[in-house]
Amino acid sequence: MKILVTGSNGFIGKNLRVYLSERKEIDVVTFSRDDVLGSLASKLDGVDFIFHLAGVNRPKNVEEFALGNSDLTSSLCQAILQTKRLIPIIYTSSVQAELDNPYGKSKKAAEQILIDFSAQSGSPVYLFRLPNVFGKWCKPNYNSAVATFCYNIAHNLPVQINDQTATIQLVYVDDVVKHFISIMDGLLVEPGLNNVNSVYEVTVGDLARKIQLFKDSRQSLLTEPVGTGLDRALHSTYLSYLEPEQFSYELTKHEDLRGIFVEMLKTKDSGQFSYFTAHPGITRGGHYHHTKTEKFLVLKGDALFKFRHVLTDENYEIKTSGDVPKVVETVPGWTHDITNVGKDEMVVMLWASEIFDRANPDTYAKPLLGLR
Repeated sequence: MKILVTGSNGFIGKNLRVYLSERKEIDVVTFSRDDVLGSLASKLDGVDFIFHLAGVNRPKNVEEFALGNSDLTSSLCQAILQTKRLIPIIYTSSVQAELDNPYGKSKKAAEQILIDFSAQSGSPVYLFRLPNVFGKWCKPNYNSAVATFCYNIAHNLPVQINDQTATIQLVYVDDVVKHFISIMDGLLVEPGLNNVNSVYEVTVGDLARKIQLFKDSRQSLLTEPVGTGLDRALHSTYLSYLEPEQFSYELTKHEDLRGIFVEMLKTKDSGQFSYFTAHPGITRGGHYHHTKTEKFLVLKGDALFKFRHVLTDENYEIKTSGDVPKVVETVPGWTHDITNVGKDEMVVMLWASEIFDRANPDTYAKPLLGLR
């Protein structure tokens, strides 16, 4: 399958090209500002589908709106008509096509050109009036608040907000690209004006606060719930604006004669992650919890876990090693400890069901003395 992408060096175009490059059966032809208009005809040779993403939204003069939007679209349609082939087109318009400004007018004119072209040629045309699109590789300080906020916060630059309560609608570039590709792959979508799924709405103030929390998490170790929805997309986008030298950050290491203890990540409602080491013969723990639970995974070395019921004195032992991944859980009401019974340093990953609270630790000392 041969695909033409106009605006191939733009924000959406770059993301689309990467997705298409993952498909071995697809050959991508590109058209960008570096190409002359007369090359469109040759680039259409054998093309089966067109993503028309090219456009102008920040010209040096008003006349460029028409040249880069409606006029370019007209030239593309004329070139397709000369092939005498039915070639489906996806066009990225803008929500501003509904507004009475030079940019919106040029986008609305391009839409009408494509509608007329479809009626004349029979080629299906899919129009998308996109709101603010965000994601990796979007140019900051240009026309995306998300890109600007992410870049500035990542680079310790001030963020200027005129109206904290103003709301904006956002679509994530991955959602846009995947939706476009699904149409190319034959998803039953009616030609004409369409919408991208998963449109998010957020105030400008909340948007900036969310992004700032991503940055702050390196100090607090407290992560936001970034597994789904807008926060997932924003978190990924924010990280894409980090410079390579910002890809890593140090953690606080607590060290004593037993070994070291390092907290890695905390969550608001799902506990925290850490790891610790123990020298040969060292025992850690010797306490119980009423409600808090833990999961231990020995990554390196040999461990002996000992348990004793705080009321019945029933006892139990579990041996694990880094050679066989096995999670050992602590159970409320059972005092427990872990001993390095190997000859080398032991390394253990630990998850606790809640963030450690010094004021209410739910941790009560009760050594397992005499237990064999």
